[in-house]
Amino acid sequence: MPQIPEKIHELTVGQVSARSGAAVSALHFYESKGLISSRRTSGNQRRYTRDTLRRVAFVRAAQRVGIPLATIRDALAELPEERTPTHEDWARLSEAWRSELDERIKQLNRLRDHLTDCIGCGCLSLDTCVLSNPDDVFGERLTGSRLMVEQGGGRRRGAGG
Repeated sequence: MPQIPEKIHELTVGQVSARSGAAVSALHFYESKGLISSRRTSGNQRRYTRDTLRRVAFVRAAQRVGIPLATIRDALAELPEERTPTHEDWARLSEAWRSELDERIKQLNRLRDHLTDCIGCGCLSLDTCVLSNPDDVFGERLTGSRLMVEQGGGRRRGAGG
């Protein structure tokens, strides 16, 4: 991993990529989503402050556990500009995200447990299928083809297309 002298306060996109392990395209994407920021030189080249390295590490760690980018952006927006996320920041945010992750794990376990049922019957019935209609959430509103139209944005799904 290339070392960047402490006296250098701004990094090129290539330096941030090399140090963080994130592809240049990922850094551009993070910037477009408001997760990191840069300034432009007179030659229109991006320059990042050193705290960007910690922010990128924060983003990548949160992504690995399944936190949506919008949620990560909101969390980073709470931090003062130019301040890197600290251990305390991560502890506070990860505690807040824990219940969301627990719910997602519960849903994935339920889907996994019912996957065999679906393979066994093969129907994918919107009325009764635990994968297409978990906990029968649609049962109170609509059934059959009307539900298919609602879910498909007006386009019918079925044989041939």
